[in-house]
Amino acid sequence: MENPTIISITDADLDLNTILAKVTLSSTGAASIFSGIVRGVTGRGDKHETLFLDYEAYSSMAEAKMLQIAEEIRSRWPSVEGIAIVQRVGRLFPRTPTVAIICTAAHRDTGVFDATRYGIDRLKEIVPIWKKEVGPGGEFWVEGEYIPKPGE
Repeated sequence: MENPTIISITDADLDLNTILAKVTLSSTGAASIFSGIVRGVTGRGDKHETLFLDYEAYSSMAEAKMLQIAEEIRSRWPSVEGIAIVQRVGRLFPRTPTVAIICTAAHRDTGVFDATRYGIDRLKEIVPIWKKEVGPGGEFWVEGEYIPKPGE
């Protein structure tokens, strides 16, 4: 069976069990799951309250970049079996999952944790997804610090 890759920009709820099932093979013995969640209260850095986040994406380009990330993961960690990169868009309220990065492998000591971390870090760097944060004091677009290099 071919190693599964799930890539999606969606406005639907993220069901981690369903996503995990799609990237699990009969040989899978480990899954590393990262799920980003909307914070209602940010306690480090610029401390503030969030009422909701509005996520937008250039979907076709975002999915192409997510596929690129999956390919990068496979080249760095060849033991990774399944990869899911799923980003939710729309208005999301505190305690709501916004993104899921899942990597599966036969064993936990094969780089599956590092691969998952790489997946979310890289998504934040190169995928065209925008986030507007709205709180009691107003609204602002959250900007990243990474500037993609040519070819990324």
